Amino acid sequence: MFDQYYGFTGRPFQLTPDPTFYFESITHRKALSYLGYGMSQGEGFIVITGEIGSGKSTMVAHLMKKVDPEQMTVGQVVTSNLDGSELVHLVAQSFGLDVAGKDKATALGAIETFLHEEARDGRRCLLVVDEAQNLSFEALEELRMMSNFQLGSHPLLQQLLLGQPEFKQTLAGHDRLEQLRQRVIAAHHLTPMEVQEIAPYIEHRLSLVNWRGTPSFDPKIFPKIHEASGGIPRRVNQIATRLLLMGAVEQRTHIDCAMLDQVVEEMARDNRSEAQSERSRPFANPAADMASAPAPAPTPAPAPSPAQEATPQPRREVAAGAPDRPAGEDMDDLRAAIATLSRAIEEGPRKGDGGLADRVGALEARLEEQEESTRYLLRLLIEWLDADGRQKENRAA
Repeated sequence: MFDQYYGFTGRPFQLTPDPTFYFESITHRKALSYLGYGMSQGEGFIVITGEIGSGKSTMVAHLMKKVDPEQMTVGQVVTSNLDGSELVHLVAQSFGLDVAGKDKATALGAIETFLHEEARDGRRCLLVVDEAQNLSFEALEELRMMSNFQLGSHPLLQQLLLGQPEFKQTLAGHDRLEQLRQRVIAAHHLTPMEVQEIAPYIEHRLSLVNWRGTPSFDPKIFPKIHEASGGIPRRVNQIATRLLLMGAVEQRTHIDCAMLDQVVEEMARDNRSEAQSERSRPFANPAADMASAPAPAPTPAPAPSPAQEATPQPRREVAAGAPDRPAGEDMDDLRAAIATLSRAIEEGPRKGDGGLADRVGALEARLEEQEESTRYLLRLLIEWLDADGRQKENRAA
């Protein structure tokens, strides 16, 4: 939406890694120096760690664009919580080897044969393992064993491990990882960007989507963005996206500190709502799981129990007209009622309380319908804003 309003050719602050938007901050420049040194050695492990959103994957994607495939073959693995056998199979697949249905020994043999063939053809091999903090000790040990593959005295596989800060701590403090630690030839921890780097970072990304100075930014806003984001690139992207969206909705050509304050408050409120929603989830206990399937609304009993009295009265459908209360309040009421009924189920049945599980299911279904209605209204609002923006552009033309 805002990219059309400001005439951008793309989305400057998308959250997924894109090497096109790589920005070489001080800490990324240091990391590339360590990477360059490590890769020149052609063996062992290189370890890069950093906070979530610090730019590890973007930096490596930028580096991979510079790799000559005639000189180096790169396999990439993004891990989940894998055991040793699963990791070996993923490594084989990352190099294009078909090991489906084969045991671990066969997969390892296929990897070693492949590495020998690449070496004879004059190509080095690099394995990039992302999210390394999720690897089990067994999986890390398999990676270490792969570093033993050699052709004569020539190592066949070098490995780059990317992980969050806890991986750095695990690697440094785990007694059973001493052999792997001894094979780490270069390591760097990505720190947040400096406060003076926020403005160049934002302007760099905007310049890549045909930004011509509109919107402009109050110079005082950049230190405040650094404070709100902690200097983490992905958080900066989130804030900048919200600022540009607000600017487009309000038809602003200048982004100021008052807008930032509003965006930061909205994001904090969103985070609080999500946390509260998680805490109030009605099926967080085994006793309430039986109510997970939606059921028809029950017939009210002549003498309602306290749990029944907590059930909100039926409301009009959205299609019948605008709601008489904000949608968020209705959903809060529904969540509260569901939580009350769930507690009643945990406490056991009381006289006159039959069918509580059915009522919980019905309320859950109504909550889902209410949330779907809210999403539908938001889509209509966005479509209307887009149409209005296009009409104004046509009139201006």
